[in-house]
Amino acid sequence: MLLIGGCVGPGYYLQAAGGHLKLMRAREDVADVLADPGADPETVRRLRAAQDMLDFAELNLDLPANDSYSSYVRTGKPAVVWNVIVAPEFSLQARKWCFPVAGCVPYRGYFAEPKARAFAQRMSAKGFDVSVQPVTAYSTLGWFSDPLLDTMLRGNDSRLAGTLFHELAHQRFYLKGDTGFSEAYASFVEQVGVKAWIAQHGATGAFERWQQGRQAARRFRQLQASTRRRLSRLYQSDFPDAEKRIAKQQIFDAMVSDYETIVREEWAGRDYFASWMAKNRNNAALSLFRDYQQGLCAFAGLFDESQGDFRTFHARVAEQAELPARDRTLWLSQTCNLNTQSIAPAGDL
Repeated sequence: MLLIGGCVGPGYYLQAAGGHLKLMRAREDVADVLADPGADPETVRRLRAAQDMLDFAELNLDLPANDSYSSYVRTGKPAVVWNVIVAPEFSLQARKWCFPVAGCVPYRGYFAEPKARAFAQRMSAKGFDVSVQPVTAYSTLGWFSDPLLDTMLRGNDSRLAGTLFHELAHQRFYLKGDTGFSEAYASFVEQVGVKAWIAQHGATGAFERWQQGRQAARRFRQLQASTRRRLSRLYQSDFPDAEKRIAKQQIFDAMVSDYETIVREEWAGRDYFASWMAKNRNNAALSLFRDYQQGLCAFAGLFDESQGDFRTFHARVAEQAELPARDRTLWLSQTCNLNTQSIAPAGDL
């Protein structure tokens, strides 16, 4: 989640500023938590692991070494921010809001879940598809010293490493107003970084588990991409809205059926994305997804051209960002066989 703030009312600014300041006031030095004899042992272990990951990111991924993640916040909540995504009934293009720091982004973030859901309900009443997405990580793009959050410590160590590498990548480079480019870049750095970190620090079987999860994520994105293509063809057709509405529901029903088949026949009953499937069957949820190979393939090729040197890679990324928007989009759309690229075999959750 990127710090936001542009073309919205004062009430939105107040909740954003208030939520951010509340987090900043709640910070504790990680060193103090580690020195506290009464601290939860698992929290201490995860905080120590996070410090190792930050050192690894600086030394091996050429990511920023600053005061970020030197403090810790106990939010006591399931998420730190709730993003609301809004899309028209017959379109996969999410509505965008523009903010001074992040530029134009396809969501509005709220620090309080009730406010997020109230806004989502208002947009739904206007006929839009809406999706409310909980976010466990928070970035100010280097403007402030971002804290570690208790929400970030949930899950396994590979997930924590991925979150830290992803957010630090945003600090290393962020193209204002181009969410697709920025997120593809950060996701690529995350995946290469996690793979390398596991190779050095992962417990027995950690790489296999991470690889399995990534392969499942890649398969899930293929299903989403297929659904998007079917919906796009429908929305571009000349059918009356009433017929489009029926066909749209049939396409989403087919996605559910296909997903159940994948769980049963390919994943041995492991329902990896049950939560997403239960709550996100609409245009808004699908609007943020692109064909899995878009972006990642482009950055994988750039990384190979940089001979695996991250400093060179980051500089090349900045050069690509100077391309006109249309050329950047074309560059991001290139495909590849990820099994032969630097991140192979992998996927993106």
